[in-house]
Amino acid sequence: MSEAAVPDVTADIAAFKQRFVGQGEALRRAFSEVRDHVGREVDAIQADAAAGRPVVPEIDYRSLHDEKVPPSFEAAVRRRGCAVVRGIIPRTRVRDWFAQLGTYLDVNRYEEREKEKRGLDRYFATLQSGKPQIFGIYWSKPQVQARQDENLTRTRAFLDRIWRHDGVFDPGRQCTYADRVRRREPGDKSLGLSPHMDGGSVERWIDPGFQQVYGSVFAGDFRAYDPFDATHRLKTREIPSPAVCSVFRTYQGWTALTRQGPRDGTLRLIPIANGIAYVLLRALQDDVAQDDLCGAQPCRALGVGAAWHPDLMAGLVSIPEVEPGDAVFWHTDVAHAVGDEHSGKEHASVIYIGSAPDCAKNRAYLARQKDAFLSGRSAPDFAAENYEVDFEGRATIQDLTELGRSQMGL
Repeated sequence: MSEAAVPDVTADIAAFKQRFVGQGEALRRAFSEVRDHVGREVDAIQADAAAGRPVVPEIDYRSLHDEKVPPSFEAAVRRRGCAVVRGIIPRTRVRDWFAQLGTYLDVNRYEEREKEKRGLDRYFATLQSGKPQIFGIYWSKPQVQARQDENLTRTRAFLDRIWRHDGVFDPGRQCTYADRVRRREPGDKSLGLSPHMDGGSVERWIDPGFQQVYGSVFAGDFRAYDPFDATHRLKTREIPSPAVCSVFRTYQGWTALTRQGPRDGTLRLIPIANGIAYVLLRALQDDVAQDDLCGAQPCRALGVGAAWHPDLMAGLVSIPEVEPGDAVFWHTDVAHAVGDEHSGKEHASVIYIGSAPDCAKNRAYLARQKDAFLSGRSAPDFAAENYEVDFEGRATIQDLTELGRSQMGL
């Protein structure tokens, strides 16, 4: 999307805020309550971190497979909005995928081609990288094999059942949402991303669907808001942009191809599942201009920063060290970031694979995505770089298992 195509939503913001004229005291009281809640959650996060206890809930895949998950784990996911699931895919297989991806990129001269198209993807336009760290490929064989992996599918289904989903989506069936690959080189300082939320920015206030999702928050009762209630989630309508996901994802996520930890320029989270209530109510306070939402912009990720959200920022932590075949998932309303510097000695590489359960909204996206897969074009939600149209070794329909075909809508 060009800069000229970015819509001017200042009037929509002002109109939304006009609904709260005369409710200043109620909004201040509501924000004070959610700020106190966030403060207590941050204290708990910091205490766990200081004591060496896991801040991000963790579980071994075998417990999921054997259906021996303790109720405490599900409760922790609902509170923290994220999880690390270990040992989903055998390490030897994942290491082979990492090597195959390197060959795929080298044989097809990705770096050379990327220089010609740099700037098409506005989401990372400000990064000053001499070499790409996020690779705009979607259809390599390792990516396709990972998305249709039965263990990973079972993991996503388990996490989706934590949601209230009746009549909204089927947690037992996944839709493929093709995303990219990260291969961050040791010493890289170009990929740091400040805390943000994907899947909509200003829409979270001005879109009628999002207004229903967050209805209790806007009504001043954040405790009645359930981040895992899917009742109104399919009604949201995002402003189209390469920065915005247009499907319904219960979780964003990635599967590790290499070992990586807090010093390796990888994922950081603010693990407070209902922290979005703080962001929403902060923008409605008296010190924020009538046509402003704490700097939120259409067609960009929703930023979370010290200027407007210091209480929430205090909860920012790095994920624990993960091994090849482990996966990290986080609720799409959880703020996340990427460490500024990779100070390790090996690549920090992942395949981005979230959870997009079967529902009407996601099936509509599959109809567009499958054409991109068959032709090798970039996935529909992303910049039309289309590197893989003539790539040697690209996955084809013959590389899909029965499960993979189902997940792709084929």
